[in-house]
Amino acid sequence: LVRALEGRPGIIAHGVDLDGDTLARARRDIAARGLGDRVTLHAGDAGEFTADQRFDLVLCVGAAHAFGGLLPTLEAVRHHLAPGGTALIGDGFWEREPDRGTLDVGFTADDFADLGTTVDRIAAEGWTPVYGHISTTEEWDEYEWSWTGSLSRWALDHPTDPDSGKALAAAAEHRAGWLHGYRRTLGFVTLVLRRTPDDLR
Repeated sequence: LVRALEGRPGIIAHGVDLDGDTLARARRDIAARGLGDRVTLHAGDAGEFTADQRFDLVLCVGAAHAFGGLLPTLEAVRHHLAPGGTALIGDGFWEREPDRGTLDVGFTADDFADLGTTVDRIAAEGWTPVYGHISTTEEWDEYEWSWTGSLSRWALDHPTDPDSGKALAAAAEHRAGWLHGYRRTLGFVTLVLRRTPDDLR
């Protein structure tokens, strides 16, 4: 959201998150970048968020779970999007059929579809992809190492904190699930979408 604002002085934005600590950090970062008068952050469930206006751009990258999956996310986006607006949606897809290691991590085969089926489902809901980016294995790896590493570093730097052991264990559990489970199986695609006019569907 912040990157979308930087270099575009005429834009204002709204963001929604459940976690108060995340919002507090975001507000500090936004203020430090001089964008505090252009961003309003809302504490709450994104699936229940309402606004008085519609938006020219709606972003939902890696947060479709907040709406119950990809198709419910698209329906929520439709209600927030101004006529002629654009959506930037990022979600998972199966690079290959999930094996036992992937399913043992906690996924089900129905959680995602292959890339072609995923795009077909989006198009069937009245959206036209005008651009897309498939995250590379290297990008996925950087993401996974970064967040598990950040959590691990915090735990090691705060050994007397009562949550330190839990944090270290959570990072190790996730890292093992990624490396021994869904790596190279779960992919991620980010799509730029516009509504397809009814007379062109």
